[in-house]
Amino acid sequence: MKATYGMALLFSLFLISCNSEPTLQKYFVENTENKNFIALDVSPDILNVDKTKLSAAQNDALKSFDKMNVLAFKLNDENKAEFEMERAKVDLILKDKKYQQLMKFGSGKEGASVSFVGTDEHIEEFVFYANKKENGFAVVRILGKDMNPTSVMTMMTVLQQSNIDLEQLKPLQQLMSK
Repeated sequence: MKATYGMALLFSLFLISCNSEPTLQKYFVENTENKNFIALDVSPDILNVDKTKLSAAQNDALKSFDKMNVLAFKLNDENKAEFEMERAKVDLILKDKKYQQLMKFGSGKEGASVSFVGTDEHIEEFVFYANKKENGFAVVRILGKDMNPTSVMTMMTVLQQSNIDLEQLKPLQQLMSK
């Protein structure tokens, strides 16, 4: 009998300790199957780059990049109310102090922002958020290990040398063509 009460108490403490606050990761998982969203996971293989032609710094930057998750809401005449509600949810999540904003363009109703999670020299995640009232919005999470602003800038040079596999990005073409 004591074991049963002990297990119940332990289970209760476990449930209480679970973080119920919204995160982008939870938001992505909850909306992956929603018909109004386009979800896409992109691996570093999309870059299709010859690693032998990269500098040591470029190889290090590429190694720090794990994957990219994209979640885009495609706006249409039938889902305008849901669009406003979903955009407000993302805005609320990104106001959490763990998401440190680097840049912001445009206004709250239309524009883009870049945020990160981690410290200046050990960034775990970059978040690009863009919304446009005619098309919808997109949230892009770039996940990695020990990324830093320098490695991100170096990664941009790798992107210029890459032969991106556009087949992985086909689902996003639906969002862009409206």
